[in-house]
Amino acid sequence: MTQAGDGEGNAARGFPEAALSLNDFLGGRVQLWQPREGYRAGVDPVLLAAALPARAGERVLELGCGGGQALLCLGERVPGLRLTGVELQSDYADLARRNAVQNQQSVEVIEADLAALPNDLRQRQFDQVLANPPYYRAGAHSPAEDTGRQIALGGDTPLELWIDVAARRLTHKGYLHMIQRADRLPEILTACQGRLGSVEVLPLAPRQGRPAELVLLRARKGGRADFRLHAPLILHEGTRHLADVESYRAEVRAILREGAALAWPTAK
Repeated sequence: MTQAGDGEGNAARGFPEAALSLNDFLGGRVQLWQPREGYRAGVDPVLLAAALPARAGERVLELGCGGGQALLCLGERVPGLRLTGVELQSDYADLARRNAVQNQQSVEVIEADLAALPNDLRQRQFDQVLANPPYYRAGAHSPAEDTGRQIALGGDTPLELWIDVAARRLTHKGYLHMIQRADRLPEILTACQGRLGSVEVLPLAPRQGRPAELVLLRARKGGRADFRLHAPLILHEGTRHLADVESYRAEVRAILREGAALAWPTAK
């Protein structure tokens, strides 16, 4: 167990300095070291971080934190959180620690398998849990040459275990937020049964008239509200890609470039 900020940020194990690039997120408010080859974060962890209604002082756990992208974007938007990340791959765990130092944030990074969390962590509870599990079942996509990218895209841990671990670590009335491929929504909903309630799903569609490719899930431990399937959040203007320029809708651009919160639809 390591607390980022206890020392200087050195190059992460397994990532030579020349193999890393420093990239801006939230319009430069967050800077993240990422491997030039292999898994590189896009907008998905930023949208996930923006979906949490976190408040200063709350305890937040990310399962599979990678290089810390979602946690650090969340910490920039909501100062004063107590942030913890669990990451299986040592190279990415060290990268998350380095990124925390880079952004002058305090993040506890625990290198562990979700199926075998340390005893200390299994005794703790959190107000918020977030997760961006691999989008594909193991073996269900073309293999990647880079090991880190291969695990990030198609891990061996079933979604049911991700949700079970999240539910066990949540305090009563705590929230899980997860981003995942839309075609895996049935697995997620099945896994939530008996573990989490007050489930809400926000589809993310690339353009008007296009099917949602991703979904954001919100579920609450001890929640009893009815299931809610919201209208999709449309990411881009127009019905098709016309030029190689950014076309995010204004509310999405505010999330990605200005660190705004994602506004979940409210009950009418």
